[in-house]
Amino acid sequence: MNTLAINNMTLVLAASLVVISLFLSYKEQLKLEKSIIVSVVRAVVQLTVIGYVLKYVFQSSQLVLVIAMFLVICFNASYNAAKKNPGIPNIFRTSLIAITSGTLVTLAILVASGSIQLVASQVVPITGMIASNSMVAIGLCYRHMTTAFKDRRQQVQERLALGANLKQASRIIVRESIRTGITPTLDSTKTMGIVSLPGMMSGLIFAGVDPVHAIKYQIMVVFMLMSTTAIASVIACYGSYRGYFNEYDQLV
Repeated sequence: MNTLAINNMTLVLAASLVVISLFLSYKEQLKLEKSIIVSVVRAVVQLTVIGYVLKYVFQSSQLVLVIAMFLVICFNASYNAAKKNPGIPNIFRTSLIAITSGTLVTLAILVASGSIQLVASQVVPITGMIASNSMVAIGLCYRHMTTAFKDRRQQVQERLALGANLKQASRIIVRESIRTGITPTLDSTKTMGIVSLPGMMSGLIFAGVDPVHAIKYQIMVVFMLMSTTAIASVIACYGSYRGYFNEYDQLV
């Protein structure tokens, strides 16, 4: 089995790739040098810490630690998604319900079908993949809803004046927002195997797994990402659109 020989020195040498981004930012006066450095440092620190945490969790195999990791992942994903639309009441709670529900449903089906086992080394990485995809999806939903309610303010008010309730007046915007959240997952799915070799498949191939066998795992990932994206987007949109109205059902 072929394995990648990665040590601290190879990582230091690979870090020279970041210099390219710094050089381009400086040359084009993008003023992103500080952001690039901060992002890279944060990524290195966070990945190093989580690496040791996961090593401990995997070795202990205690269910309570798996649950704790699940909650931490969903909490952080919800917090970052909520920052996309901070002006809406209870947006963090809505995001947490959406991401946790989508992740739980998808994990339950995967475990019940035998696709994965209820062990830390499988549940935790899959949870991270699912939650991060949901985070991006509902973040896009929130951005679209905010823009749509602002641009179509007059249309929504006219529907309300004609007797429509909040759900009826917002239905088109909500549906478009759900579509916006799901579309990136659909687009990436269409090009898998033709344009991109996704992370799960690439990781297994790097580890020496037969590519045909790795494809099966990647197909499973496609199914689970499609499921959780749809569930999370629907819950997030229908759970947050009322926040654009006040207690008198007026658009704010």
